[in-house]
Amino acid sequence: MPDIKPRALIIDLLGDYVRHRGSEIRLKALVALGGEFGIAGPAMRVMVGRMREEGWLTVRREGRESIYGLTVKCLRTLDEGRRRIFRQGPPSWTGSWSMVIYTVPEGDRPTREQLRKDLSWLGFGPLAPATWVSPHPRLDDVANIGAALPNARLDLLSMAAPDLATDRSIAARCWDLETLNRDYEAFIRDLRQTIPEYRLGHIDPTTAFISRIRLVHAYRQFPYRDPDLPRELQPAGWLGDNARALFNEAHELLEEKAWTHYEAVVSAIE
Repeated sequence: MPDIKPRALIIDLLGDYVRHRGSEIRLKALVALGGEFGIAGPAMRVMVGRMREEGWLTVRREGRESIYGLTVKCLRTLDEGRRRIFRQGPPSWTGSWSMVIYTVPEGDRPTREQLRKDLSWLGFGPLAPATWVSPHPRLDDVANIGAALPNARLDLLSMAAPDLATDRSIAARCWDLETLNRDYEAFIRDLRQTIPEYRLGHIDPTTAFISRIRLVHAYRQFPYRDPDLPRELQPAGWLGDNARALFNEAHELLEEKAWTHYEAVVSAIE
C-alpha cells in the first residue's frame, strides 16, 4: 500500500479515532503516532500548524502542552468523508440525470477551477467542457455551491436519455471507469493477501492499528473517483461493490485491536 504523507495521516487519525474520542488530541500523541509510519516529528508539527492556520484545527494550552481540537469545518468534512467511504451498496435509480451547465467569465480561472472541483466532489462528471452530469438528485447541493461563487452562472436541469444504452455511454464518457476498475482489482488483490490473517485474529494491536490506517488510506481515494453508479450504469465486470465489501470487512476486523493500540499511545501521553 502507498506511503502516507503527514497531512493524509492526520486526516485519517482525525476521522477514524480523534473524532470518536472527545475530538481532541495532544500534539505529542500525534507526533508519536506519526513516528509509527516513519514520519519525523518536525514534519508532523509543521503540518499540524498548517492545518490549524487553514481552519481545520483549534489549539489550546495546558501548561506547556498543545492540545488540538476539531473545528466545525473539519467535523463537517470528516463526516462527509465518512459518509462516502462507508456508503452502502449502489443506490436505486430513477433513470434521470442531474445536469449542470455553467458559464464563468473567461478571465476568472479560480472560480472555474473551484466549480469543477466542487462538482467532482459531489460526484458529477464532465459530459462536455461546461456541462457536468450525475445520476443522483444533487441539484440542490449544486445550487448551494453556486451561491458561494457569484461569478458562476449555473443552469440546473434534469434530463433523461432515450434508452439505457445511451445512459451507459454517458457514464463511460464522463468517468474513466476502465482505469478505476483496474485500480479496484489491484486493491482487492492486495487485501486478499492479508485479510485471512485478520479473520483469524493472528495480529497484535500495533500491527492492527498500522494496517487499519493504511487500509483507509488506500481505499479513501475511491469514493472521490467513483461516481457511485447505479447497477444499471455499471460496466460489465465492475469490481467497486466487491472492493467496498472487502474493505468494510477488513476495517471492522481490525477495529478492536487498533483501538487498543491507539488508546495505549494516547493514554500514556495524557
